[in-house]
Amino acid sequence: MDKGENPPVGIILCTEKGKELIELIFLPRDNIKVAEYLTKLPSKELFAEKLHKAILTAKVKLKEDKDVKINNNST
Repeated sequence: MDKGENPPVGIILCTEKGKELIELIFLPRDNIKVAEYLTKLPSKELFAEKLHKAILTAKVKLKEDKDVKINNNST
């Protein structure tokens, strides 16, 4: 971390029983690995929207995969 930079923040996105949760945590400054680097933190509402869309997409994909397996087993 360079002088003048803010400490790194981790983002935890969870879903359970229809409830979506977004938490931010501060990370140790040493040995940071990042998937995406942002200089400005998006709003919690934007994270909630993206999490909700990702959950819907995953549910559709899981259903499609399940349907494919069922169809392959019936032949």
